[in-house]
Amino acid sequence: MPNLKAIRDRIDSVKNTKKITEAMRLVAAAKVRRAQEQVTATRPFADSLAQVLQGLQGRLSMEDVDLALLQERKVNTVALVVVTGDRGLCGGYNANIIKKAEIRAAELKAQGVGYTFITVGRKASQYFKRREESITQSFIGLEQIPTSNDSQGIADELVSLFFSEEIDRVELIYTRFVSLISSKPVIQTLLPLTPQGLEVQDDEIFRLIVRGGKFQVEREDISAEVTELSPSMIFEQDPVQILDSLLPLYINNQLLRSLQESAASELAARMTAMNNASQNASDLMKSLTLSYNKARQASITQQLLEVVAGANSL
Repeated sequence: MPNLKAIRDRIDSVKNTKKITEAMRLVAAAKVRRAQEQVTATRPFADSLAQVLQGLQGRLSMEDVDLALLQERKVNTVALVVVTGDRGLCGGYNANIIKKAEIRAAELKAQGVGYTFITVGRKASQYFKRREESITQSFIGLEQIPTSNDSQGIADELVSLFFSEEIDRVELIYTRFVSLISSKPVIQTLLPLTPQGLEVQDDEIFRLIVRGGKFQVEREDISAEVTELSPSMIFEQDPVQILDSLLPLYINNQLLRSLQESAASELAARMTAMNNASQNASDLMKSLTLSYNKARQASITQQLLEVVAGANSL
């Protein structure tokens, strides 16, 4: 006969676990909202910067401008910037981005191109260190909701490596936020920049809403209108110098957006994982409660039978 006390203890344990997972789900949901607000807050600067760069491109015929960040050279070494989280309990978020990085590394190796990893997040750093992969730099302990200071430190390191010709190309591997239950690992070339990479393209942002008591995500298309610089505009400084100053800002902004998308994807994955864990805990509690009631009923029946048998023996 099942031990009633053991079943009760297990029910209490599952109940406490459910409280923890539910609290983690609510915390993740609140942080997803903060990530959404940050994306919205940084958009005006990103749009203005892109418009200025687009205008300078038209005035300077950027293809002929000799700037180091625009210089394409023979690729001998590629830096793969892998963005993961510092913690787990977020479903397949970290595993998916690491797998994407490994596939890209295998492609480069097959082409005879060298590569090195620059990891952002403790999970990627630990994974590639255990496999003795080449890691040039690791960034861990960043804010869970990334700030411009976080992206600036990473951008400075990437630009320094590119200028010193230790690396010839930088590819950013991060997770693009699609919805609360879906994210997509993507690869974006960060350096060298190209004129096409500076064009203002239709973009979109996510908005977390509550509908029918449940969290949902809506993506809003954003089409930035490019304001061309007047042909009569006179620059106080050489336009090439202005461009040279703005390109690092553009790289930092691109990196910040990638970190924000990754953070939102991680939080959404954790929110979904904790929601599933809470649901599984509820199902397990129902099953254990049913088992407890059956065991208790069997115990009572056994006791009644013993009482009846004892009465008949008198």
